[in-house]
Amino acid sequence: MNREKILKGKKVLIVDDEQDILEVLTELLSQCKIDVASSFEEGKRLLETSEYHIAILDIMGVNGFELLKIANQRGIPALMLTAHALTKENLKKSAEKGASYYAPKDEINKIGLFVADVLEAKEKQKNVWVKWIERLGSFYDTKFGGTGWREEEKEFWKKKLEEYTGL
Repeated sequence: MNREKILKGKKVLIVDDEQDILEVLTELLSQCKIDVASSFEEGKRLLETSEYHIAILDIMGVNGFELLKIANQRGIPALMLTAHALTKENLKKSAEKGASYYAPKDEINKIGLFVADVLEAKEKQKNVWVKWIERLGSFYDTKFGGTGWREEEKEFWKKKLEEYTGL
């Protein structure tokens, strides 16, 4: 995958209530055309009035799950990026509600790779969750105390990794 080529010129919306996160993401995705919002209301307005290749949504500070619903209605793939909502329950909820990716802010320096994964999967009509598990599976195994978190929801994750997400 040529990450730079995939990202170049893509229109990205970033919604997060932390100004430093908005600045870091804008810098890390400098080859993209970036819009930022620091509140639910601002993010909602931008999602409803502009076209984006992808939206990066915080969960906690900006009501990310409601923004995810709007992004889905508009056909905009969404990457959930979180620190405080980093739980196996929110991970599953994100997948169930149509998120294309669920990334921890601990791995923010890899955001270009994650965004490129989503965009490439959409272009090639592939299941992006397969790339997600390759990239972040071991992170979550460590975070959630081993591979048992996947076993608890074995059928859900098996189905999620096999299906075409229809990005």
